[in-house]
Amino acid sequence: MLRRVNTYIRQRGLLDKAKPVLVALSGGADSVALLDVLTRAGYTCIAAHCNFQLRGTESDRDEAFVRELCDKMHIELVVTKFDTQVYAKAHQISIEMAARELRYAWFDEVAREKGCQAIAVAHHQNDQAETLLLNLKRGAGLRGLAGMRPISANPMAPESVQVVRPLLCTTRDYIEHYLRDKRGLKWVNDSTNSDVSITRNAIREQLKNYSKAEIEHMAQTAEFMQGYADILDGKNTREAGIARLYENIREYGFAEIDKIYDALQRGEGGKKFTSKTHQATIKKGKLCVTTVS
Repeated sequence: MLRRVNTYIRQRGLLDKAKPVLVALSGGADSVALLDVLTRAGYTCIAAHCNFQLRGTESDRDEAFVRELCDKMHIELVVTKFDTQVYAKAHQISIEMAARELRYAWFDEVAREKGCQAIAVAHHQNDQAETLLLNLKRGAGLRGLAGMRPISANPMAPESVQVVRPLLCTTRDYIEHYLRDKRGLKWVNDSTNSDVSITRNAIREQLKNYSKAEIEHMAQTAEFMQGYADILDGKNTREAGIARLYENIREYGFAEIDKIYDALQRGEGGKKFTSKTHQATIKKGKLCVTTVS
């Protein structure tokens, strides 16, 4: 997990170890793993926890849990409480949307006050698959199918501190395996996640029938869509480069287009990749594809 996330952060240029990063910490498995991995990787982390006061004693339990966790890890923690129901009623929006607006606006305030380079949130590949399916159900164009990006603007403060997603390289299953079997860390569960009347929760329940590989493929599809969107926007990004490479060699069935692209960018002469029918070799900065006999 540590190696995978470190590589992802480096490839996408998400974080710099010279400045602190604000970590959104709910107490759930995803955010606990994010805080642990970033801390182990050598980043200076400041944790931020929102108590939305929506689940009675369970909300207070979550706050107590993150306080204890950060105390053990010697991590600075900032906590706030919101009257989410009052905010939702005043703005005539759903509870889910109210919580989202409140937390992202507050994250920006804290990040600027603490001099943080970014706000790290714990979205992973299952969340990416959920977003893809949710947008498909609603109806979406190319950008809607691109899902969440590793770096994006804060929806409540677009010109301020950016939001980064270091765990988009891994799945929920692997996160739980890392916490339980590798690190021996505990987390808390949000009981409202089982409420399938909430559309995203219903989609999350459906995804339990998908294999780890299928979820990874859906997340990869979103990354390809990001590249096509960047091509249309005239952006010369890594995602755009991968999309172009995919279009050039997709008929040969190579699975790890991103790794081939990165090897090409690094000029790794002699590096070879194989599919069921072909072999690709980097020679003099170019990719040479031959048939496997």
